[in-house]
Amino acid sequence: MPQINQLAQVAYSQFFWLLLVLGIIYVGIGLFMLPKIQATVDARGARMETDLAAAQAARGEADSVEAAYRARLDESRGEALRLAAEAKAAAARDNEQRVRAAGEEINAGIGAAEARIRASSEAALGEIEAVAAEAAQDMVQRLAGLTVSREQAARAVKAVAHG
Repeated sequence: MPQINQLAQVAYSQFFWLLLVLGIIYVGIGLFMLPKIQATVDARGARMETDLAAAQAARGEADSVEAAYRARLDESRGEALRLAAEAKAAAARDNEQRVRAAGEEINAGIGAAEARIRASSEAALGEIEAVAAEAAQDMVQRLAGLTVSREQAARAVKAVAHG
């Protein structure tokens, strides 16, 4: 068979062309494509580095903003607590003044009522003494047949009542 006899000649020729094409492809990739790929990888690396640096800067700025926010929040809480304490103290003072005023008003009312009771009691006692003096005067006149003045009867009733 003639095809098998020519196999060695054809194989060497095909092997040569295969090596030549592979060499051209290797040189083409190495000289033309590889630098473009390397430039793209380098550009991506540089962009990632700048993005990471920007992210770190943004994170630092966010941390400082958060710290300022927390400081303002703590300050606001302190101010709110201070205002609440002042409001409680003012309410306590106001309530104390109201209680004091109500106590003074009640005490004044009690004093006035005691004075009215005392006056009424003295007036009633005076009337009782006057009636007792008249009764004593009338009894002395009926029982003893003596005439006693109103002043003498009143002095006698007062002496007995207070004595």
